[in-house]
Amino acid sequence: MSDYVDRLSPMGVMVLALLREGPMHPYEMMRLLRERREDRLLTLANGTLYHAVAKLAAAELIVETGVDRDGNRPERTTYALTPEGDETVAAWVRRELPRIDRPASFRIALAEAHNLDRTETVALLRERRAALEAEADDIARMRCDADARGSEPQYLVEIVRQQALLTADLAWIDRLLDDLITQAYPWGVHASA
Repeated sequence: MSDYVDRLSPMGVMVLALLREGPMHPYEMMRLLRERREDRLLTLANGTLYHAVAKLAAAELIVETGVDRDGNRPERTTYALTPEGDETVAAWVRRELPRIDRPASFRIALAEAHNLDRTETVALLRERRAALEAEADDIARMRCDADARGSEPQYLVEIVRQQALLTADLAWIDRLLDDLITQAYPWGVHASA
């Protein structure tokens, strides 16, 4: 597997993941990213997309498969995923999905988790859940210690917020795990095809 996984940008992850669906040109990639509202996760700009495509091609994670022209439109180069590119996106998702210290990367890993099989996704999310639970326990201890010392509530506002967020995140991940385990919906790149 490529060492490129460590240098993969969020846009690069999204491009590789799109190409797991089949060959396409950057214009189609941008259309799909916008249609799927991926602008919630990263800034969508043509320049950024074309730069990511060029870097992925230089790293041999994607390859040109042809150039076509439709009417008066400019030529469009179509790209496909290489086997190394396929493994790189999966490796990136595997690395980021269980982590709790990089929220922006987690959101992208979650959006692309369908690139892993259901069983592996469940295992990685269980890892994440265990880390979240450990953090929730630490925060609860901090709050108890602060309360025992007589700390004023105004100084604990952030701790109380963090407890609420962790409680919500744990409840959400439990529901997601249940849905994945009970196979409440199709899973995988081509599951809906």
